Amino acid sequence: MDSVAGDEEQSPVVGVAGESDTERVAAVEAAVADTGATVLREDPATLAEASPTFVVAVGEAAVLDLVRGGVDVPVLPIDAGAGLRSVPGKAYDEAIAAAVAGETTTESRRCFDVSVDGDSTVALFDVMLVTAEPARISEYAVRSGGHLVSKFRADGVVVATPTGSHGYAKAAGGPTLEPGTGTGVVVPISPFAIQSDHWIVDDDDLVLSVERDEGAVLLRIDDRAFCEVGPDVTVSLSAGPSLTVLCTPASAGRW
Repeated sequence: MDSVAGDEEQSPVVGVAGESDTERVAAVEAAVADTGATVLREDPATLAEASPTFVVAVGEAAVLDLVRGGVDVPVLPIDAGAGLRSVPGKAYDEAIAAAVAGETTTESRRCFDVSVDGDSTVALFDVMLVTAEPARISEYAVRSGGHLVSKFRADGVVVATPTGSHGYAKAAGGPTLEPGTGTGVVVPISPFAIQSDHWIVDDDDLVLSVERDEGAVLLRIDDRAFCEVGPDVTVSLSAGPSLTVLCTPASAGRW
């Protein structure tokens, strides 16, 4: 069992991330203070520099902001969705008390490093190429380790980490992957073919491309539209940094 409480003579510093000035975040701050820990309520960049003992992230968006901000201390997700062993909102107080007391385990969630047209970012959940307008089918290609996986016509394609395989990729017909497997899942979105495959691939050295477009194609990374992608642009994915998730008795199960 991994302790995050630190030296008994010095109270831990616990970061809190989430939408500002909300009752839920205020309640989380109060729960942290009730344990005797020091509350650090700052933006992700400041939290990354301060390196608190751990960070409580309220909501999925807060977790994504922490990942993009480069926070490398353990994160306790509250109401952050499937795939992250998230704590239900009603159990946040007992989960925070357990984390401060060191009654936790940790799990690692590896991200994608994403590079396109000279720009780069990270993706915790998924990377998606999708037509900007509905019912505009384009042709996509997926390559892994320099080898062609498939070309297909569809509304789009999503590549998900094991963490993200619980989300859009699953809704599009893909499998749920076990955390820590070092794999990703590739799933066509509304493919033109009556029957279509999905592929489980290594999470390093993946390349997505638009072979032929019949309308604007957007690159979406997690919860954000990143840029428009044309046939002359490739999207490269490789194994990126890892998020350390704190798991308490109140956290959701792995599946």
